[in-house]
Amino acid sequence: MRDLRKTYDTGVEALKGISLDVRPGDFYALLGPNGAGKSTLIGIVSSLVNKTSGEVRIFGVDLSADRDAAMRLIGLVPQEMNFNFFETPFDILVNYAGFYGLPRAEALVRAEEELKRAQLWDKARTMSRTLSGGMKRRLMIARAMMTRPRLLILDEPTAGVDIEIRRGMWKTLKEINASGTTIILTTHYLEEAENLCRNLAIIDRGTIVEQGPMRTLLAKLDVEGFLLDIEGHLPATLPTIQDTALIAHDDHTLDLEMPRNMDLNRVFATLDAAGIRVRSMRTKSNRLEELFVRLTGDDAAARREQAA
Repeated sequence: MRDLRKTYDTGVEALKGISLDVRPGDFYALLGPNGAGKSTLIGIVSSLVNKTSGEVRIFGVDLSADRDAAMRLIGLVPQEMNFNFFETPFDILVNYAGFYGLPRAEALVRAEEELKRAQLWDKARTMSRTLSGGMKRRLMIARAMMTRPRLLILDEPTAGVDIEIRRGMWKTLKEINASGTTIILTTHYLEEAENLCRNLAIIDRGTIVEQGPMRTLLAKLDVEGFLLDIEGHLPATLPTIQDTALIAHDDHTLDLEMPRNMDLNRVFATLDAAGIRVRSMRTKSNRLEELFVRLTGDDAAARREQAA
């Protein structure tokens, strides 16, 4: 997929000369603040939004030249629940497959396979409106997989579900990707993107501000943050440690930011000399969250505008 140029007025930033290449078999994160243009981009790729220029290719198939062939390669899981709540999960999957021309006998077999993979087989004949929010999300993924798409697009697939259900869905998505399906994921749960995806693009104000392998982008971070749990109470005055930021988080916890290449033993030695005993430490926030804030904050936007 490349050269998606968009000026569609949707109440969000228009996409500005976006070029995006997702390789076959990849698990790709598409991240950005609300209104950045993620849903518009997904709408273009899935043909729900008309582009004004540029081109979209799905495994070599030009979306404009042969929309039907391109769409047969895509499975889409939108943010909104868009199935009939008064049908059973089994009927929803079978009817969806029939819409795409899959023979009924084959659709019956696939429906059972996908409902079992989504851990919904025991709900196959239950009215869908009675399912929990997490079950409905899993049902939408199962429905999208009925056509065995080569590209699965997930727009906020775990929104509104608790962490236990979310992690169960991660396992399912990893299995789908391991079977050869390419996945594009949008999410506001940055831990989710870091856990699942190998590559990512960050969109802000209609422009891709960073893209590439997850490990490479995270390696660009030159500062690490930690929370240090302290024995007893902190003193009124904290020691000064060059090149670090040391702040009292509460009476028993220190908030530490330091360069990635700095020796932690130096920090511990200074704290120990000040009578502060560190009982344990933990990472303050996930690394992707830190990168995301740096690239999409107001300061980052101002720097990009000055450079332009």
